Amino acid sequence: MKVKKLLLLAGALVLVLAIVGFSVNQTQKNLVTVQTGKVARQDLASFVSASGEIKPKTYVNVGANAMGRILRLPVKEGDRVKAGDIVAQLENVQPAADVALQRSTLLSSETDTKAQEAALKTAMAVLNSSKADLVRTKQEYDRAESLYKNQLIAKADYDVKKSAYDVAVATVEQNDARVVQTKAQLDSSKEHEKQAQAQLTRSSDVLSKTVYRAPFDGVVTSLPVREGEMVVMGIQNSLGSTLMTIADLSVITAEVQVDETDIVNVKLRQSVDVTIDAIPGKVFKGEVTQIGDNAIIRSSGLATSQSTTGSQEAKDFKVTVTLTDPPQDLRPGLSATAKITTGTRNATLTIPIQALTIRDKADVEAANSKGGTAAPVAGTKARKEEIQGVFLVHPNRKIEFCKVETGLTGTTEIEVKSGVNENDEIITGSYKVLRTIRSGTSVKVDNSSGVKEAS
Repeated sequence: MKVKKLLLLAGALVLVLAIVGFSVNQTQKNLVTVQTGKVARQDLASFVSASGEIKPKTYVNVGANAMGRILRLPVKEGDRVKAGDIVAQLENVQPAADVALQRSTLLSSETDTKAQEAALKTAMAVLNSSKADLVRTKQEYDRAESLYKNQLIAKADYDVKKSAYDVAVATVEQNDARVVQTKAQLDSSKEHEKQAQAQLTRSSDVLSKTVYRAPFDGVVTSLPVREGEMVVMGIQNSLGSTLMTIADLSVITAEVQVDETDIVNVKLRQSVDVTIDAIPGKVFKGEVTQIGDNAIIRSSGLATSQSTTGSQEAKDFKVTVTLTDPPQDLRPGLSATAKITTGTRNATLTIPIQALTIRDKADVEAANSKGGTAAPVAGTKARKEEIQGVFLVHPNRKIEFCKVETGLTGTTEIEVKSGVNENDEIITGSYKVLRTIRSGTSVKVDNSSGVKEAS
């Protein structure tokens, strides 16, 4: 009898356990499986990546200033030059002849000017002499006139004195006119001298443009011409010949194109890590030294200020990064990638970026007030107000949407300024779950690598 009771009791216990297990199993089937992470405190840094090429800070393309044949090319690519060194010379027979002609013309004009100066001095001396004669004859005429009035001399003597005086007056006027004429000739001669000097300056400038000198100390990085080739200067929209490129390699920069969405975070003096494709495995330090003001259309490479039509194409901004300690064998034109550090935080609260999600404010308030079972209120089409936040997992495995205020964005983490606390458990995946799940829902946490989905 006792054995029968024990068997009945054991059967009842098995049945209860089976019912409980079945209930638990059915409950687990209805739970949403999620992956979670912790709100952690750590150092955070944000970066902007951009690609470009290596360029010297100072370089110049030496272009042809005159048309002619290259007579001498004393440098080759890779040579170091000093400021003022002759780097190229064109044929200069005609310009040299023009200079010699203008020098002769100038000397002739200077001689004419000196002759006119001497003639002016002679005319001035004659004028002064005639003025002295006029004073003397005037005195004699005045005495004769007084004596004639007193009938002390004959009229013939008086007429002689008067005639002499009139002649002296005419002579002074003639000599004065000659002085004026000589001064005009001297002025004309001086203007001719100025013209000859201007022509000589022009011819000398043309001659000087057949000789090309290095504008500063540097290295010849490009030499696309050879001795004996013809070069031409640019006219209107036609570019002239480029003889060579001289660069100052003491300061090396990387010119990179930063996307328009990232340029607002880039500031002067920010630190940069530069990698160069030709030198793998090495990172060169630098800093931002220049930020372009004009956007560059990515497809055409033209600045928006040069475009005559509006464009919705993607745009970049040029950013110049100066390398701190560039290697000696670095060459212009090498492809480079810059990783610009746009911000840092020390020991700040962070969450995984994929944990952030967007919800409508009205939906969140309705779900929180009714345990996650409420749907959005129908019948009205009010403008939605979206808020960003994360889903907090409570110890009872129910979730709650918490609005958060974010700050600096890192590579995989983002700074949280308010809304959650350190070590809080939040939902990080999957992406599909984060898009559809609501506050108040019970969840099942499974962080095994086999069930994680790429967001």
